[in-house]
Amino acid sequence: MSLIFFLMLVIEAATDKLCPLRASIDVLEGEYFFLCYFESMQEHFQEEVYTINWYKENAGKQQPIKETHRIVSQKNLLEFWPAELSDSGNYSVTYSSGKQNFTVQKWTLNVLERNKSSCFNKNHLTTEIKNAGTGHSLKCSDLSVNENDSIAWFKDCKNYKNETERELDFKTLAVEHSGIYTCKILIHHEGKTYYSTNTIKLVVKEDAPEATTLEIVGRNEEIQTEIGKEEVLNCTGFLGYCMQEDASLYWLINQTFPEKCTGIPEREPSICEEESKTLQLGNKVYVTRLLRIKKVTDEDMHHNFTCVFQMDENTQIKIVKLKKGKIQDMPEHIFTTAMVLAVLFPCVAVAVMFFCVMFRIELVLFYRNLCRRDDTAGDGKEYDAFVSYLKDCASPTEEEREFALKILPMVLEKHFGYKLCIFERDVCPGGAVFDDIHSFIDKSRRLIIILSQNYVSDRAIYELESGLHKALVERKTKIILIEYMPISDYSFLPESLSLLPSKRVVKWKKDNSLPVNSRFWKNLRYLMPAKPTKINTKGHYNILDLGSEGTKPWTEDCDFNAPL
Repeated sequence: MSLIFFLMLVIEAATDKLCPLRASIDVLEGEYFFLCYFESMQEHFQEEVYTINWYKENAGKQQPIKETHRIVSQKNLLEFWPAELSDSGNYSVTYSSGKQNFTVQKWTLNVLERNKSSCFNKNHLTTEIKNAGTGHSLKCSDLSVNENDSIAWFKDCKNYKNETERELDFKTLAVEHSGIYTCKILIHHEGKTYYSTNTIKLVVKEDAPEATTLEIVGRNEEIQTEIGKEEVLNCTGFLGYCMQEDASLYWLINQTFPEKCTGIPEREPSICEEESKTLQLGNKVYVTRLLRIKKVTDEDMHHNFTCVFQMDENTQIKIVKLKKGKIQDMPEHIFTTAMVLAVLFPCVAVAVMFFCVMFRIELVLFYRNLCRRDDTAGDGKEYDAFVSYLKDCASPTEEEREFALKILPMVLEKHFGYKLCIFERDVCPGGAVFDDIHSFIDKSRRLIIILSQNYVSDRAIYELESGLHKALVERKTKIILIEYMPISDYSFLPESLSLLPSKRVVKWKKDNSLPVNSRFWKNLRYLMPAKPTKINTKGHYNILDLGSEGTKPWTEDCDFNAPL
């Protein structure tokens, strides 16, 4: 609805002659002023009972304006007889009915303090700039509601030719018409006379060519150079706005004329002067002449190179001197080296990044050994890892248990100093199995799960589910998955296993993984907590030989009748 009223405002602006739209609402104190909205808006409320309310913003709140003998609202006007400094602020007018309330228009009024020594305030005027020889008229703004009010014009606060029309016409402007014009409207109200003023600053520019000023461009200068270097000295003069045939520009070397350049390099003198050239930029004309020094000598450092610009009796000069520079050019071999390094540096950076990504595990293990880093100190844990594996003694795959009971502890404990918790080896029989499992997982920093197709026994599944709960929910234990044999179907495992990051899965590749320095053991140590150890990486184990290493075969400790 507000948009509709705004459009009606614009459409009907031409019909309400006595209600001007002001771009900036400034008024001088002590003058008559009014705010108004388009009276034709009232026609849209003929079928409704409505009231018109004027508001002024006070402390961020809209408060109704109370009429006085000085502030009066009538029809579509809010009049000030006259305006005072306290009237400055934000104003609005609304139409209110029993059902709806519309804000018709808003204003910001700024009441300026009057300059008591002048008929105008310099902050309350507009400026118009015009060229001489053209016609122009100054218009007195609609500052009254009565078109018959008397008008007087003033120039620089003095009455101007007894003009009384709303427009002050100039058929042909001249420079002397420049000045500050004030239009004063006299308004009679309840036996008193009020007035409003409008001030315009008129600037009339003489539309004539600028006077020609002969001048040389730039001042005396010293140029840093080196012995044997070529130098070109430039001298430029400003001719004005048209070509001056009698103007001359030339060089002198210690008050002696230099030779002219021939254009043939083999026959060129060491110092020569080129022909002058004319250059036009916009409507300005310049003349320029170059002095070429093929190879600077030590003697040239003591010369005065003088540029002379002359026309009639007007002569200007510019003196140029050469001096040895403190900064030398970069030697060629240094420049070449710098360019090569600039090209190689991105390649080296990419190679280093690639190396770090490819060998990040080796770098981390090297850093741990170098700094003797220990992540296990003071954490209250007893074991570095709890090993979960297939415990079915009747399993047809004995290699899996051989790996869990012999290969894994042989390498991690004997060669790398870790302490593992293996249930059948470290837990005394007779207790509550599931309680013991839960307790030992709590005492371990990692949970190593050896996965295979046969990983289906109740106890193993419980260990897996308990470890997943601690890793994903309690966030107390990190899980390491060892894929002992390739697994094609994971459907028999808990779905939450898929939430573990893939980088925590290490794959056993039989003979390729047997050496202690193989990728398998490096990846496994990378996932284990950092712990200072004395590492012997020369070991290479064979599953068939482990029985003689001092560890009993798992079948000697396995009680087939023991409950799982």
